[in-house]
Amino acid sequence: MSNPHTKAANLNVYVQGTGFPILALHGHPGTGHNLSVFTNHLSKRCQTFAPDLRGYGKSRCNGNFDMDDHLTDLEALLDRYQIEKCLVLGWSLGGILAMELALRLPQRVTGLILIATAARPRGNHPPVSWQDNVYTGVAALLNYVKPSWQWNIETFGKRSLFRYLIQQHTPTAYGYIAKEAVQAYLQTSPAATRALYSAIQSGYNRVPDLKQIECPSLVLAGAEDRHITADSSLETAQHLKNCQWQCYPNTAHLFPWEIPQLVLRDIDSWLEAQRQIIKY
Repeated sequence: MSNPHTKAANLNVYVQGTGFPILALHGHPGTGHNLSVFTNHLSKRCQTFAPDLRGYGKSRCNGNFDMDDHLTDLEALLDRYQIEKCLVLGWSLGGILAMELALRLPQRVTGLILIATAARPRGNHPPVSWQDNVYTGVAALLNYVKPSWQWNIETFGKRSLFRYLIQQHTPTAYGYIAKEAVQAYLQTSPAATRALYSAIQSGYNRVPDLKQIECPSLVLAGAEDRHITADSSLETAQHLKNCQWQCYPNTAHLFPWEIPQLVLRDIDSWLEAQRQIIKY
């Protein structure tokens, strides 16, 4: 567990819009920028806060920490911005932290939007070969220099590890990978990676505690997700009391970058049906 004397990190935060607060939490590797697909849209009706978690992006850290320290940081962030209540959106690791925050601060979390995540995360990723790594490095580099270049997508992208992160090798998906993913990968600290893997290796499982979460939740999954399987997301959805579940065919872990318009439309529909969660 975390050291009770650990000081909260002063997180770098991207703030957009005005209105009811939405706290948007990125995955691993990641930064607050990776949530632009959500925040650019949601900030038209709400105020979005997308921090770089401790050890990610511009929120640098000294020394090791554990997963609980992320929650200490997020609680301090809510206090810093005087946020009494908020909706929390989390992608992958961010979704796990969103659930943890709802368990820790039930009076402050009005709703959850959980993207490609699970309270008992399970993956079915095949073994990674040296060739996979080479193709991924080349595909990422070329895509960074010339985003969405079809030749690169066909020659390297579809043979790289991207094939497990996306199913639809579209210019849109590769545009997001170029703009968001490479930078995030380079800015993720070894300490952040250690904190995540030690939690996974300890057999992280919050399914039995989900019944304590009273707020409405929306759980979205990609049918071909190999990092956190759709089945493990479904298990989470089935244990949340007031939950809507949606699984998108022919998509994987980065499905918000594959089918952004569809995902945002479904989030909008859910928010319309749950208006009380974004009201003061």
